[in-house]
Amino acid sequence: MRSQPPYTMCLRVKFYPPDPAALKEEITRYLVFLQIKRDLYHGRLLCKSSDAATLAAFILQAEIGDYDPGKHPEGYSSKFQFFPKHSERLERRIAEIHKSELIGQSPETAELNFLKKAQTLETYGVDPHPCKDVSGNAAFLAFTPFGFVVLQGNRRIHFLKWNEVTKLKFEGKTFHIYATHQEKIILTYFAPTPEACKHLWKCGVENQAFYQFEKSSQVRTVSSSNLFFKGSRFRYNGKVAKEVMEQSAKIRREPPEIHSLSYKVLKNHF
Repeated sequence: MRSQPPYTMCLRVKFYPPDPAALKEEITRYLVFLQIKRDLYHGRLLCKSSDAATLAAFILQAEIGDYDPGKHPEGYSSKFQFFPKHSERLERRIAEIHKSELIGQSPETAELNFLKKAQTLETYGVDPHPCKDVSGNAAFLAFTPFGFVVLQGNRRIHFLKWNEVTKLKFEGKTFHIYATHQEKIILTYFAPTPEACKHLWKCGVENQAFYQFEKSSQVRTVSSSNLFFKGSRFRYNGKVAKEVMEQSAKIRREPPEIHSLSYKVLKNHF
């Protein structure tokens, strides 16, 4: 802890649901909504301007309800921070969608529609790890509910489904992805430090185990290329996605009241 008290703790989603609408409880969907809203603001959820405007309009609807000319003067949407930066043109488009296309949507409905839209984007659930390719070009490696992706700039240059990835391994700063995608391929990238590479590998192992296997009993300990390399053996512990959803479906309790909670209140509550 390098800073001085009071300390701030931020909780975040580790494994994104492939289909947020399938989550049984509204409190869970709300927490995922907050996470993706944060991803949008921090530039993790990359998308074209038309999608960005729609997502931001859903946030507006969830936060302030229907447009009311008496309460919402010209430029009212500028008070909200949806993205790291945006243009006046995009701001006007957000307001247009909110005024004309979302009337009557409750906060819960707007949040759910936000999630449905977000899950269709290529960068949904992406936690990017900075690396370089064999030519020295900057890239980001990321693991999603659907598979492994490589991003360069704002473009996805590789996507491999989890059942296509046959092995992840690392040694030092070098990270390899072995896969069968029409034919056998090997992708090689270089992390900034050996520690970052080890973390990247562990994240990949965890995500593949969580999303690919049917049962946690199927998960096995995996190793990197050198069995004697420090930190090269790892096993994901915990329930896998299918088990989590099955357990969630059995929940029997009164749903918590969350529709009036703001982000600040929710953060303080937890």
